[in-house]
Amino acid sequence: MKKLTTTLFLTFCFIQLTHSQTFDLSADLRPRFEYRHGYGSLFPDDADPAAFVTQRSRLNFNYTDEKLKLMLSVQDVSTWGDTRQTSPVDGNDSFSLFQAWAELSITENWAIKAGRQSIAYDNERIFGALDWAMQGRFHDAALIKYRNDGFMADAGFAFSQTEISNEGTAYDVPGFFTYKTMQYLYAQKSWEKASASLLFLNTGFQNFDEDDEADGVYYTQTLGSYFKFPVSVIGISGSFYYQFGKAYPVNVDLSAYEFMLEASYKPVNTLFALGFEAMSGSDQGGSDNNSFFPLYGTNHAYNGFMDYFYVGNYANSAGLNDLYGKVVWKTGEKSDLLVSAHYFGANGDLANDADAYLGTEIDLQFTQKLMKFATLKVGYSHMFASESMSLIKDGRPNDNSNNWAWAMLVINPTLFTHTIK
Repeated sequence: MKKLTTTLFLTFCFIQLTHSQTFDLSADLRPRFEYRHGYGSLFPDDADPAAFVTQRSRLNFNYTDEKLKLMLSVQDVSTWGDTRQTSPVDGNDSFSLFQAWAELSITENWAIKAGRQSIAYDNERIFGALDWAMQGRFHDAALIKYRNDGFMADAGFAFSQTEISNEGTAYDVPGFFTYKTMQYLYAQKSWEKASASLLFLNTGFQNFDEDDEADGVYYTQTLGSYFKFPVSVIGISGSFYYQFGKAYPVNVDLSAYEFMLEASYKPVNTLFALGFEAMSGSDQGGSDNNSFFPLYGTNHAYNGFMDYFYVGNYANSAGLNDLYGKVVWKTGEKSDLLVSAHYFGANGDLANDADAYLGTEIDLQFTQKLMKFATLKVGYSHMFASESMSLIKDGRPNDNSNNWAWAMLVINPTLFTHTIK
């Protein structure tokens, strides 16, 4: 609380000194209950199901004038009960700085944005804000931005260190695909109902020798495109990405791809969609690395809500073929029901010539808008796993019931807005 009070005071002082045009303060509060019985992986025979409540408590400060935009976002992410009721301090280190960036408008078309920030493009497959995760995802980076008449281009740069040092730049931070250095170029052209983009991403990871000493940096490159356009009453979207260079975390040659194509149709109040996504994988027992990984995207939105694939897991894997369909019904003026199904198969060859079919997942999600700033979401998912799923999930049994249920309340009001003209 002391940190939060200090932050509010300093922000208020800054606004007064600079005579801002617009300042607003908003909140994002979301408690979520989860029942896990096979979420993320197959359920073991001797395990008990898990149940818990996590909560995000976030405050967002935004300032805008003609030449300057500022954002400061602080949050606490915790589990109900992780701090004793009478504890004088919050000992779980759950309070953090989520975003802190400034954007300077150099000209009408050019701007510079620097600081801790979310980066999200297109369908958030490669770069995403990861809003489903309570903590979200941020990058400490600098961007050069260009905008002009439906065309945009960003150049991003990042260089990470764990602390200030007088000698060396070794970067040994545990974390999934945590880069030491990053550069990317992103460009998008938008039309009335269509858009197409191109992305080139270069990520560098710290390499270590046999004695666990820092030994240079190796790089992974990702190049690809995303598009969407209408064909009569059908909406078409798709992507293709190719990864090459060296693979994290094993520093071997990489050659991998992602391909996605989806068709959607929305007559009146119902949305129908059918799609297919393939992410290349390595053959089990093989020496080549052909495993694609979607890096810094919002991966929970893809390949089933139970997060069996690519959500903090499944790196350097047998890959995935995902044939899916979904329907979203408008059940009321402020509510809808999503029903989706995924048919999963391994992209690479499994050990002992096992069947490529991995399983089928059914996802249900009901959303009810309670009021302008409050939404209730409830979900249930069930995985019907095959025997081959055990081969990619550490040999766990496939014949247990694997399901997951959750309920989340999202409250995001604007608390204060002030404008000086």
